[in-house]
Amino acid sequence: MTITEMRELKKQNGYTLEKIVDRSGLDFEIVAKIFSEDDTIGQKEFCKMLSYSEIRSLERVFVQADVNKIAEALGVYKVKKQGEYTLEDYYALSDEQRYELIDGILYDMAAPTVVHQELVLEIAAALRQYIKGKGGKCKVFVSPIDVQLDKDDKTMVQPDIFILCDQSKNIGRCIYGAPDMVIEITSPSTRKKDFGKKLEKYVNAGVREYWIVDVKNRKVIVYDLGEDFGENMDLAIYGMDGKVPVGIYDGECKIDFEEIIGSVENI
Repeated sequence: MTITEMRELKKQNGYTLEKIVDRSGLDFEIVAKIFSEDDTIGQKEFCKMLSYSEIRSLERVFVQADVNKIAEALGVYKVKKQGEYTLEDYYALSDEQRYELIDGILYDMAAPTVVHQELVLEIAAALRQYIKGKGGKCKVFVSPIDVQLDKDDKTMVQPDIFILCDQSKNIGRCIYGAPDMVIEITSPSTRKKDFGKKLEKYVNAGVREYWIVDVKNRKVIVYDLGEDFGENMDLAIYGMDGKVPVGIYDGECKIDFEEIIGSVENI
């Protein structure tokens, strides 16, 4: 677990420095420095500051917090080891908390920021406008909508934005199978998952195009996965100061990120 992920979990769970000290056994001064509001300590310095056992002690504080949230949502008698959860468990979760299920692992999804949602709506609106203008049959969806990506009982994701052209995959309770295009607005708490596990899952499921919008670095990472499950995958990186072409529409559709950024406040 990275220092960035720990900081994000600290915010999500409302942990005080005193609580972290109590549960980790670390000195208050060290904990205060690691979780200072200016986030001056990076991953390398973090690893130099603490021994391996101290890092593990700190990780356990936040791993246990995640387990506790799942236990609260499912009921203590249904708690399993991560990797063993199924759709039955997923549907048993409280509606008050959002999770994704990926390969039997439940991932807590914190409420999105205002900027995140503004970006989702602006990008989705631009895609819808193009599709409607062309009289297309594809549809644009935004989270939270369940996507049973692998058509099994171990994975259910909620992409920020996706385009679906085969409407027979819309079975009412969820989208059953892979969308044609997926866009994720990445954040410090989802970055590892968006660039790692989700990329792998989208490739293997047959998603044709995958975008990661990296607001912090002002980049849009575009994976053109094609129709061969990523065998001839192309990667392109764009700045957020111009237009980004949509591959599934042969570049004819372009999303103007300069315009979108200009309309989003506090970005």
